[in-house]
Order: sequence, then C-alpha cells, then structure tokens
Amino acid sequence: MILDAFDPEPRAVINPEDTVTRPAGFPRIAVSCFSHVTMGRLTQALDAEQIACIHVANLSIPLYRARYHGLDVALFTSYVGAPGCVSVLEDLFAMGARQVVLFGTCGVLDASIADLSIIIPDRAVRDEGTSYHYAPASDEIEVNPRHRADFIDILNRHGCSYTVGKVWTNDAIYRETHEKVRRRRESGCVCVDMECSAVAALAAFRGRDVFHFFYAADHLAEEAWNPRSLSNSSCLGEKDRIALLAMELAERMASKNE
Repeated sequence: MILDAFDPEPRAVINPEDTVTRPAGFPRIAVSCFSHVTMGRLTQALDAEQIACIHVANLSIPLYRARYHGLDVALFTSYVGAPGCVSVLEDLFAMGARQVVLFGTCGVLDASIADLSIIIPDRAVRDEGTSYHYAPASDEIEVNPRHRADFIDILNRHGCSYTVGKVWTNDAIYRETHEKVRRRRESGCVCVDMECSAVAALAAFRGRDVFHFFYAADHLAEEAWNPRSLSNSSCLGEKDRIALLAMELAERMASKNE
C-alpha cells in the first residue's frame, strides 16, 4: 500500500527553510488554538504585537508575540485539518520555535464527558494521511509523551475536570458515520479531532516538544448530532479560561527547557 512507503529522509524537494524568513528573536515557545475568536481575545488580553506572518496557499496567518509572566510567547491561530496544521507548524519550527502548546475543540464519543471539560489525548488513531509521511505506518501513535503530569497538576490546582484517553483523528468530517463512531468507541476512543495524530507524528519526526489538548464540544455518541459549545462564539468566558491554562502550561514547559 502507498501509505506503507514511509521515507525517513528529513530533507524534501521543498523545505520550510526554503519558504520562510526567520525573524530575529522569535520566541522559542508558542501557544495556538483553532478558534480565531478565542485567539483574538487572547492576543488582545495580553496586548500582543504582530511580529511575522505565515503564508499558506490562499491564506495568511499572523504571528504575535506576547509577554506572559516574563516569558516571550508566540501566538497564532492554527490551520484546521491535518495537512494545513502540520505545514504551519513546520514553518513555525523553521522560524525558531522549539515548543508548542496546541488546543482546540473535539467531538465527544463518550456521553459522560461534560461540555467544555478538558481532554488530554495519550494515543491517537491515525485515520488521516499526513502522519504517514512523518512516521512508519501503524494504526495508532503515542501523543503527549511529555508534560502530561505537569498539565494534570495545573488542572487539579484550578479545579478543572479532565479525561485522559485515546482520540480518533479523522479529517473527513462528513464521513464520521455511525458505524465508524461505534468501531472507534469499541477501540477505546473517547473523542474525535482532525489533526492530533499528524501533529504527534510531526513532533516526533522533527524532535520538537508539542503538547496537544482539547476541550469537549459537539457530541457524536448519540443518534442525533449535538453541537453543544462547538460554535466559536459560544461560552467565550470559559474558553478564555482554557486559553490561560494553555499559557500556564507553556510557562511550565519553558521553565523545564531552560
């Protein structure tokens, strides 16, 4: 099969270093989410300044720098979907970032997981194509091998509910059939997203430190789809608090990397 033909050669025909300019003094750690509303509110709250821009096909993504408890942090909105998300992260690494905290919504497959509660993936089912260009073929990949305990400590100190479990990464959102949901639940998946397995493969391949977590949104475990808090404009205060949890984790990660 074509997906079995993994090539471990790190250099490609086109490389991130060929397409981006490395800004002077670019932060070594970045925080990103998939909601432009939440990221806009975070950059405003932290009085962030734009320092660069990543160009992806027909889209430009501004990069900001914010100061958080004395730490320089890059902030940006991630591209939705595994190929675009990974391409943007490749460019970010080429600009000088070494650590990333990435967060966003996920669809819940477990009815007991409350809306907006935190989910920490520890494994991901690779039901997308991008990861197979960064890691040999396998059904699953380990996620967040580092900093899980740190983030759980942060969540406990803030009294946040959370679940640790396996995610199903599928970037064909209109092909999440009832039968596929049933099979993924039986295999132990608690949620579904579009990027996690690919991001984990990228991080391992490039030797970068990425922590990826979710907050529960739409519900797929019942016969009828329930969007719950999926909309970018819903529950903004709670999502702001989740963004600050990501900033706190970034601070913890950076301190361990000094």
